[in-house]
Amino acid sequence: MIDTSTSITSGRVTSRDGTPIGYLKTGRGPAVVILHGSMESARSHTLLAQALAGDFTVYLPDRRGRGMSGPHRPDHSVRTEVEDLQAVLAESGAQMVFGVSAGGLVILEAARTLPGLRMVAVYEPALAMDATRNTAWLKRFDREMASGKVAAAMITSMYGLELAPPFFKVMPRRLLASLTETAMKREDAKAAPDAITMRKLAPTIGYEGALIAELAGTVNEFRTVTADVLILGGSKGLPFLKPARDALARTLPNCRRVEFPGLDHGASSDPSQTNPGCKPGIVAQVAREVRSFFATLNIPQETK
Repeated sequence: MIDTSTSITSGRVTSRDGTPIGYLKTGRGPAVVILHGSMESARSHTLLAQALAGDFTVYLPDRRGRGMSGPHRPDHSVRTEVEDLQAVLAESGAQMVFGVSAGGLVILEAARTLPGLRMVAVYEPALAMDATRNTAWLKRFDREMASGKVAAAMITSMYGLELAPPFFKVMPRRLLASLTETAMKREDAKAAPDAITMRKLAPTIGYEGALIAELAGTVNEFRTVTADVLILGGSKGLPFLKPARDALARTLPNCRRVEFPGLDHGASSDPSQTNPGCKPGIVAQVAREVRSFFATLNIPQETK
């Protein structure tokens, strides 16, 4: 059951290059960091955090370019993302982390390169087996964003990352872009000034694509991960990510695998305009597995 009465506070740390990284915090107990995925922010996992808050102190950072955190820099890479996470880990003392999609990819790299992480849970990490299949769209995306064609760029990314539903294939791109622009204008009109809207998140998609390209085909590098790893996914998740989950399950030394029947790529995230199919009960399913996994690590409770 999700407890929606838990209070949420905010804080800020500084990454290695001086960029501020803001976070939300809730709950009480051993620290857990939740790292969101693409087209998301710290608030995208409020329901999951509340479901864990009875047993854990949960930290929800905004990854760069979102909400409380500073902007991307030209030399942005997975190393930058790991350093941002490292700053939150140092503040929280967390030895347990959960990541989704591109956030899950960052967490896997952190488990490989940082000391101190003991338990790692990932939901459909954005690890691609093919270094070119899902990255060829990036140049077109960058051109469209530079021309101010935000809706067209979002459609390009949906095709490139195989997010587009089947009916998109029979609709002209121009019509899809027009419908997307209408949806963004409607959201903009209703949004509070500090709301993290689709339009505000759109520029971050290119950086997500670059991360996927940077780590594509590197599954064997994770043989050195010493943390216990829980790999989660859904039977209706993104098909191009499943081969890497299969490969990771064979590669990681200490790994457990759970596939949820009927759940999709957004199963751990709050319902939203970009994740309309999710419901609190679905998030609760994911939360039960994550809570059970993290509960096996016996560490002192936070005393701050």
